[in-house]
Amino acid sequence: MATLLETDAVLKRGLTALAKADPVMARLKADGVTPQLRKRPPGFEGLAWIVVGQQVSTASAAAIWGRLRAILEPPTPQRFLDLSDEDLRAAGLSAGKVRTLRTVATEIIDGRLPLADLPGFPADEAHNLLTRVKGIGPWTADIYLLFCLGHPDAFPGGDLAVQEAARLAYGLEQRPDAKALNALAERWRPWRGVAAKVLWAHYRMVKAREGAPA
Repeated sequence: MATLLETDAVLKRGLTALAKADPVMARLKADGVTPQLRKRPPGFEGLAWIVVGQQVSTASAAAIWGRLRAILEPPTPQRFLDLSDEDLRAAGLSAGKVRTLRTVATEIIDGRLPLADLPGFPADEAHNLLTRVKGIGPWTADIYLLFCLGHPDAFPGGDLAVQEAARLAYGLEQRPDAKALNALAERWRPWRGVAAKVLWAHYRMVKAREGAPA
């Protein structure tokens, strides 16, 4: 596995490799598309942050996370299990997210979800370990691997912004679905995570030019 995305030097190395492998990535790089590292805490805290943010606005996610984090000290699986459903619902968690995070916490404590070991796994294997946990879907797994671990080859093919950015960058008639985008991403291994960051940055740049919120 390539070095984790923890420094600008590693990010730059990935960008250089992508530009050599793909003319479109080379064009985006030349156009000044600049991805960011943006790393979140690894472990249960980071995974909980992603689950909290599922299917809600950025503002709502931040508010819910702030309330949850205030009672989740220390932010460990056991502490989460010690909190009552009433406490968690009062923080703003839906019943589904409470169930998911209780399952995640239990899987970690019982040793079936080795979060601490995932940085050493290939992206696909780490993805599969996460998604076998009930409530953890492909998007959540890939976002965790990319933003909490800095895995350079994690690729969230189901992310709508990444899909739309690929449509724009490659001049596609339709926005590719996750299957089509994952197939396209094969050319970017082992730097698919950097490619995803390039596409997000491209999407933000296009939206900024249009005067629309990214």
